[in-house]
Amino acid sequence: MNHSIYTADKATHLKVVVVGLLAGIAVAATTLTVHLAQPELGLQKTKTLAVHQARHALTQMAQR
Repeated sequence: MNHSIYTADKATHLKVVVVGLLAGIAVAATTLTVHLAQPELGLQKTKTLAVHQARHALTQMAQR
């Protein structure tokens, strides 16, 4: 096994790339699964906050 990235051969580099790709796919799959299972988690808070901020800004402009 190669313990240095500088002296690693092609097989070691391929292993690193494959592990990184699999980790990225695992993170994306987990995120997608959670989002599809509970879509109201992030969406509702974001919409409510955006509407509240817009109303607050309009109220401040009207008061001036």
